[in-house]
Amino acid sequence: MFAPILSSAPETTSHDWHHLCAAAKLSEGEPLGFRVGERRVALYKVDDDVFATDDVCSHAFALLSTGFLEGHVIECPLHGAMFDVRDGKCQSGAYKDIKAFKVEIRDGEVYVEFDGNAALQAADDGGVDVKP
Repeated sequence: MFAPILSSAPETTSHDWHHLCAAAKLSEGEPLGFRVGERRVALYKVDDDVFATDDVCSHAFALLSTGFLEGHVIECPLHGAMFDVRDGKCQSGAYKDIKAFKVEIRDGEVYVEFDGNAALQAADDGGVDVKP
C-alpha cells in the first residue's frame, strides 16, 4: 500500500516528544510518512496499535512508508527488506535493523519520542515537515 503525503506541519511539544498527527489520520495497514527536521519517521497502525520507525530503509534510500505492510512487517518497496514495526528488527536478508520509536496517543493525537542517539537521515522530498 502507498501512504499519502500530508501537508500540515504539526508542532513539537517538548525536546523529546513530537506531535505528528491526529490518530484519526492513521488507517489500519497503511503506513504514513513524516519528516521532523532532517529525520524521517513512519507511522503504522496495526490491530488498533500505533508504531513508529525510521522511514528510510537501512540498505539504501527508500521510504518504508511507501512500502507494503502485512501484519507487523513493513517491506521496503525498493529492496524487499522486511522489518518488524514493533522493534525495527530486520526479518529478511542481511540488512541492518532500523530504529523504532516510542509512541503515545494523547487526547486523540499521536506523539513520538526521539532519543538523541538516533541517526538523522537527510531528506529531500515527501513526508510532512514538523517544525521543532
